[in-house]
Amino acid sequence: MRTKVSSLHQVQYLDTGTTGTPIVILTGMGCSYEEWYEIVQTLRPTNRILSFHRHSWQEGDGIHRTSHAVQQLQRLLTHCNVDEPILLIGHSYGGLIAQEFAIRYPDQVKGLLLVDSTSVDLHELDDLDTPVLDTLSSDATWIEQCRRYATQTSDQLRLLIHPALTPAQQRLPETVQSALLDFQLDPALYTMMATEVTHWKTDAARIRTDNFPEVPLIVLGRDKEQSISDGIEDGLPEHELRRLEETWHRLIAQQAKLTATAELIFAPTAGHAIHLDRPDLVIAAIRTLDQHQIKDV
Repeated sequence: MRTKVSSLHQVQYLDTGTTGTPIVILTGMGCSYEEWYEIVQTLRPTNRILSFHRHSWQEGDGIHRTSHAVQQLQRLLTHCNVDEPILLIGHSYGGLIAQEFAIRYPDQVKGLLLVDSTSVDLHELDDLDTPVLDTLSSDATWIEQCRRYATQTSDQLRLLIHPALTPAQQRLPETVQSALLDFQLDPALYTMMATEVTHWKTDAARIRTDNFPEVPLIVLGRDKEQSISDGIEDGLPEHELRRLEETWHRLIAQQAKLTATAELIFAPTAGHAIHLDRPDLVIAAIRTLDQHQIKDV
């Protein structure tokens, strides 16, 4: 899977150029589409897969919000001559973007898969009594860190963050691993993340006020107990992890109420990166959505 650098303002994007229903992957915050290697390779014989790195979109005022990403996706689809409804996948923050795209352009969405997606009610996570977790990952902490990283060069970032891969990422081919390490060293990535975090609660509140269309929808959520166990191994307090995971679990379940026919699946043994931990479930969900629509036409 190679990155294309297009005439579209040097945007880094993936387009397998294959035939079949187009699948668009909207990645999570700070995540590369290279992580989806196994899923892309499995589905490319039957589908055309597209994705893009939002931070490589350098035009405009430098603000990155869900509405910006929706318009960027529209331009990418036009640039790639995609004129049929797409299967839209949104992971984490990418799921928030996917929800807004489906609301704005329901006729362009053949099916929607939300993969441990950020909720439009993510503000509820701020109300939890989790002081240790808040110290490590509050919005303010995250924004400050990203702004600092954004001022560094790639070489300085290499020394500062010591880029590393998760065990799941280490199972990918070496060329993909190398691309994932390089991805972490782009200062523009952190500029984007700082603005996404700054605005994501405002964007979520705006998206929540809209009526959601009746598009075919599957919601995939992580394994609550697996995530708690992983956090305990990292030395985090179990009582805080349980508060967080129970709330996250409930918010994921609420997403299955967006449509009357949505299917909800919690992925056994999977953490937040379900596409890496349980790619089989993601592939099965995509194929279900594709076949469902073909049957309905």
